[in-house]
Amino acid sequence: MLACRFRTWVLLLLVIFPSLFDPSISHFDSAKKKQMREKVRKMFYHAYENYMTHAFPHDELKPLSRSFTDSLSELGNLKLEHLPQNYNGTALTLIESLSSLVILGNYTEFERAVLWLSENLTFDVDARVNLFECNIRVLGGLVSAHILATDSTNRLVQGSYKNQLLVLAEDLGRRFLPAFDTPTGLPYAWINLKYGVMKNETTETSTSGCGSLILEMGALSRLTGDPRYESAALRALRKLWSMRSSLNLLGTTLDVETGEWIEHSSGIGAGVDSFYEYLFKAHILFGKEDFWRMFRSAYLAVQKYFRHGPWYHEADMRTGKATYWQLTSLQAFWPGLQVLVGDIAAANSSHREFVHVWKKFGVLPERYLLDHQMLHPTEKYYPLRPELAESTFYLYQATKDPWYIEVGETIVNSLNSYTKVEGGFASIRDVTTMQTEDHMHSFFLAETCKYLYLLFDDSFLVDRNYIFTTEGHPLPVLSAWHERLPEIYIPSNWTHVKNERQTKRSSAMSLQVCPALSLNAGHGEQLVESACHVPDDQSDHKCFSDEECGVDSTSCRRRSCSMAGYCGLWLVV
Repeated sequence: MLACRFRTWVLLLLVIFPSLFDPSISHFDSAKKKQMREKVRKMFYHAYENYMTHAFPHDELKPLSRSFTDSLSELGNLKLEHLPQNYNGTALTLIESLSSLVILGNYTEFERAVLWLSENLTFDVDARVNLFECNIRVLGGLVSAHILATDSTNRLVQGSYKNQLLVLAEDLGRRFLPAFDTPTGLPYAWINLKYGVMKNETTETSTSGCGSLILEMGALSRLTGDPRYESAALRALRKLWSMRSSLNLLGTTLDVETGEWIEHSSGIGAGVDSFYEYLFKAHILFGKEDFWRMFRSAYLAVQKYFRHGPWYHEADMRTGKATYWQLTSLQAFWPGLQVLVGDIAAANSSHREFVHVWKKFGVLPERYLLDHQMLHPTEKYYPLRPELAESTFYLYQATKDPWYIEVGETIVNSLNSYTKVEGGFASIRDVTTMQTEDHMHSFFLAETCKYLYLLFDDSFLVDRNYIFTTEGHPLPVLSAWHERLPEIYIPSNWTHVKNERQTKRSSAMSLQVCPALSLNAGHGEQLVESACHVPDDQSDHKCFSDEECGVDSTSCRRRSCSMAGYCGLWLVV
């Protein structure tokens, strides 16, 4: 009897005070997380202060020489072509650091940075930049920081901020729009911030480059009330999706004028990665069902044609046949995305393989040949990428398994051992020798340090819902941003359906009848199906193209798909 009572009390203690027995939230682990949080904080400020001392207001820090590089025009520019002559930077790393400062709780430095940018930053510069990189780093950084600056909980001095960052973001967004002026609606990869698309500009771009703009440009439209930014990004995304193969696969590079694929081999790594990420995150942020439908089809195709056990190789979009058996460091974002989808087992499986490769070399090499179990002969570098830390953060949030805390500790220790130098943190040129190179990318502060800090201290996220852009900038999930049925669509001709319990209001379209042909047979309404009526493909009337829309039940006119993604009798102006 006594033993039975003892077991009962133990069970009650487990229910009421799980932390007493759950090793994932033990006092030891709490102390470990606090210790690691402080290590990451020191990492961030070592990098940030060196940037502010030796590089600001230029774009990025060169930590070995303690100097700077105006690199915004070089991002994605592998051949370093058409570099500007009089470009002196746009404080890129400071813009990238804004949301990290808030997450670390440094509101004083955040406010100081916001005010400096408000008074000094301009985009009226003769500089040719990569649209994708400028979008995720600069526009995303400004939009996110504006939202954080207007959040009363961040305790900015009242009156010191009057939407200056949003004004800058809108100015930058307007400078993006000429890139979308193509026959296909797919944007040029390059835009001159002062003069627009340059003469004889290359028409080649990547899937990521034209399919990963919707979060930042969509948020800009919601904040400003100007639909042009979201419409341009959405048109490009829909055009890109229409170019998929019969297998629901997309290639890596394409021509924005002809809409033809250039590189048919594809995977989940460089050139394609954020396309998948933005489909799903756009569904979360904006609530559009068609984003989910696209993502679901694309995700299932990835699992069918790219996945091989825990690894993901590349395949031809037309046939699904494997092309390159290789791991690229950018693929390490995938487990984090799978956590958001809810595919935890698959996420854990792939994540552990990436951790294995990290531990094997000390950091994650840019490219690893899976079929030969060896490094790529030339791409042996590690540029302080954040993707493994990002996925580790997501998996810990989903599982609270303390093993992920250990992984985070391994990453932090490696970064301090191999990449920390007196002037900041340096990229690794060769993971076999750990030779460093003189560059600290802005994403080290925007993402790598941020995700590691959130792994050990997620207090910023308590009672808040955020999604993070591919550059690690938080955007709040707001019900006001979620799609609603436009008022113009709500039908005035309701049909009432009676049942035994109550009378329900139901639209004529959902019942597939023409209300004008309703007959009164003396025993309630008798509904007669319209001869012309063809229902929409989706019962909620959401659509992706005109082909998914039917024929109106009252006018017998063909319905079309609006820019908002609803079937209706839309007026064409």
